[in-house]
Formats: sequence, structure tokens, C-alpha cells
Amino acid sequence: MKEEMNLILGMLGTHDHGSVVSMNLFVALLCACIVIGHLLEENRWMNESITALGIGLFTGIIILLTSGGKSSHLFVFSEDLFFIYLLPPIIFNAGFQVKKKQFFRNFMTIMLFGAVGTLISFSIISLGAIHFLEMMNIGSLKMGDYLAIGAIFSATDSVCTLQVLNQDETPLLYSLVFGEGVVNDATSVVLFNAIQRFDLSHINTSTALQFMGNFFYLFIASTLLGVLAGLLSAYIIKKLYFGRHSTDREVALMILMAYLSYMLAELFYLSAILTVFFCGIVMSHYTWHNVTESSRVTTKHAFATLSFIAEIFIFLYVGMDALDIEKWRMVSDSPGTPIGVSAVLLALILVGRAAFVFPLSFLSNLTKNSEFEKVNIKQQITIWWAGLMRGAVSMALAYNKFTRSGHTHVRGNAIMITSTIIVVLFSTGVFGLITKPLVRILLPSSKHVNNMISSEPSTPKSLTVPLLSNGHDVEAATPLPQNITRPTSLRMLLSIPACTVHHYWRRFDNGFMRPVFGGRGFVPFVPGSPTEQGVH
Repeated sequence: MKEEMNLILGMLGTHDHGSVVSMNLFVALLCACIVIGHLLEENRWMNESITALGIGLFTGIIILLTSGGKSSHLFVFSEDLFFIYLLPPIIFNAGFQVKKKQFFRNFMTIMLFGAVGTLISFSIISLGAIHFLEMMNIGSLKMGDYLAIGAIFSATDSVCTLQVLNQDETPLLYSLVFGEGVVNDATSVVLFNAIQRFDLSHINTSTALQFMGNFFYLFIASTLLGVLAGLLSAYIIKKLYFGRHSTDREVALMILMAYLSYMLAELFYLSAILTVFFCGIVMSHYTWHNVTESSRVTTKHAFATLSFIAEIFIFLYVGMDALDIEKWRMVSDSPGTPIGVSAVLLALILVGRAAFVFPLSFLSNLTKNSEFEKVNIKQQITIWWAGLMRGAVSMALAYNKFTRSGHTHVRGNAIMITSTIIVVLFSTGVFGLITKPLVRILLPSSKHVNNMISSEPSTPKSLTVPLLSNGHDVEAATPLPQNITRPTSLRMLLSIPACTVHHYWRRFDNGFMRPVFGGRGFVPFVPGSPTEQGVH
């Protein structure tokens, strides 16, 4: 009995030590990615996403050789790890740091690209997969599988795209690509989950209506949950003034409330991506102004750092898992099949994206009065190209659909997983490398012009200007243009009176929302409160 206990304890100790070794190596690789990314900062081709992906691939090759071809990664890819721990800080920080004025100015265009465009891309990829993949004899795929493939490869890589473009250099372009990326990811995940829930082998009118109703319900409910979570955090911090006694508490509460919004969405089977994104926007508009100045700096850098580490972790993770020998061994008898499937999928991605970027850009331009707000052909090409990358969202959805706990023993499923890996590596490597120089070629003079029209002085992104402005926004103080061109009947039909909507929102925000939930210039002057330093 004693010998058996010693044997069990020895096995546990060995297992724990192996995990410690793996974690040490992975953290060391993360540090290496950061250092090498810093050294390549000025490189016109490389960015940290591609650097991490390359280091992950190189490390996978080393592990594969040292293990005698048995394994190529330190961890098995897990969609739970990705969706529960890595994606939330990235999406939240995107909403928290976004320039809201630029984002909401282009909100209709972003929704056109992110929601309608994703549905168009989904339809083209699904129909193309049904037509071409059936002829390639990759296994018995059902209608639900083909539709799932459409959802999987409609998801653009918002993580990589956000690193390729710069919010300060190309704010209009960044706003469109970033906003579309977030809405696109949310739409793709909602589509994928809806496909998993419904029996689509026999599609009829009733099923289609239920599918669309469920889709819109998830969109609206997820957005409202994020807004409510952000407002709740703002109200609690404004009323209780945590900063009087401990700035750590208000920082901790902001972080935990943001994560709680994501987990609540998962609990109620909503789109957690949309929820945490809008929670980030609301927190930056209200909650962030209710905390002490030191907490503002802390939260800004804390959220950005968590997002940065998660991004590097994901690409390193994907790079190492790409050489998983188990899946490649199952398709070794026909290595050309995954390459052929990948080529078909890449062609469908190219066509599917072009099918909505250019037509929807034309429709969006009909609603714009100013030439600065229109998406010109060079910007359209950049948006089309930047959205061709596929990343961890596609990987996670593919693993969810075609594997069990990261493993598969079905040849057709192995082909789809290896094809997904090839698409992710090729699109991130090739399209990601070319995006940065392409932006510089197509938009060489965009920096000066766009910075002039998109400045938003008081957000978490910019701490160089006064954080409080005596209750008056710079935006509100900016005079409206006097000479507004009278729109044509078609433009009047399609356009939304943005100035009017903005005007009434400002009145509602200043008259009700900010007095209740706080915000810039609307926090009471109470000793120890966030505005104490603003009293003269």
C-alpha cells in the first residue's frame, strides 16, 4: 500500500513538474516575442502578430524533432481557453480605447460591413463549399457542416488587423476595419452557434424565420447587456467613491465588472463579444471619468497590457498548434487534398469579401455629404485586403465543429482542421505581411488629413489633455458647418440626420445620463472624489 501511494505521488509530481516546465517555456517564448517585436518595430513588413506566429512555428518544429515526431506543442488548442480567457481582454480593450466620435460617425457603415457584409460572405463561402468540396471527396459532410464552414471562414482576424493598422495614423480606415472586425466576429460566432442549434437538414420557411429571429435577438440582447453592465459599474463607482480609501478597489471593480459582462453573456447564450465590446465603450464614456486620476492611468495601461499579452499568446499558441502531428498523420495518404481545399476556401474568401466591400462602400458613400467621410477606392482596397486574414476565431470555431477536446479520428474532420490551419497560416503570413506596406502605398498622405478631422481629446486613449473641461465637451463646442449641401432625394432616403441624432443624444446625455452615471464634468465635487483636483 505504501509503495502504491509513493508511486501515485511520484506520478503526480512528474505530471506537475511537466506542466511547470511547459509554462516556463511558454512564458519565455512570450518574452522573446515581445523583445523581437520591439527590435522589429521599424520593419515595414513585420508586426508582433506575425513574429509570434513565426516563433510558434519554429518552436513547434523544435519540439517535434526533440520528441521524435510525437508532439509539436506544449498545450492542446482549446476553444474554451481562447473564448473564456484570451479573447475578452482583447475585445474589451478595443471598445475601451476606441475613439468613440470616429466609431459612431461611421456606425452605419461599420454595421453594413460587419453584419450585412458578413452575411453576404457567409452565403458565398457556404454555397461555394457545397459546390466545390462535394467534388473533392473529403468525407460525408452534411448541410449543417457546409453552413458551419461558411460561418468559420467568414470570421476575419480582428486581432491581427488591429495591429496592422494604427488608430492615430489612419483613423477613418482604422475605425472601419476595427469596427467591422468586432461586429464581424460577433456575427460569425452568432451564426455558428445558431447553425449548431437548428436542424438545417430540412430548411423551410418556419426554420428560416426562427433562425433570423434568433440571430437578431442575440444581437440586440448582447448589446443591451453590455450597456447595462457598463452603466452599473459607473453608478456603483460614482455613488460609493472607492477612491477615497483605496484606488485598488475601484480598479479591481472595473476589471471584474468588465469580465462579468462577458461571462454573463456566455451564461445566457448571448454574443459575449458584442457584450464586452459595448461594455468597454460605456465604461470609457462614464465609469473611467468617475475614478481617481491615478486609477485612470492604471486602468488604461492595465487593459492595454492584458490585451497585448493575450494577442501575443494567441498567435504563439496557433503557431505551435499548427504542426499537430496527429491531424497531419491522418491526411498523410492524400497530402494534396488539404492544400486543394485550402486553395478553394481562400478563393471563396477573396470573392466573398470583394462581393460586399465595394458594393456596400458605394451605398455608404451615398449617405455622406462630406468627401472626407466617404470611403474612396484606395481605402476600399485596403479594407478588402486587411479583412482577408483569418486567425484564432476561425481556428477555435473549426476545432469546436470538427474535433472532440482538440482530437479527431475522422479523416474528413482532419482534412477540415488541417485546411483551416493552412488558411490561417497563409492569410496571416502573406496578407498580414503585405497589409502594412500596402497601406503606405495606397494612403501615403492620410496621416495629416485624418488626424485633423478625428481628434477626440478626452478618452482613455489620450491622457495628454485636461481630463475635465468644466462640464463642456470639445465636441459640443465645435461649431457645425454652415454651408451644407442639400442632399438628393436618394441620399435623403438613405441617409440618417447624424447631426440631429448627435444633438439630441448630447442633450439626453448631459441632461440625464451623466448626472446619474457620471462622466466628464458631471462628477460631484466631494472630497476624495475623482474631481477633487479639478476644484479651484
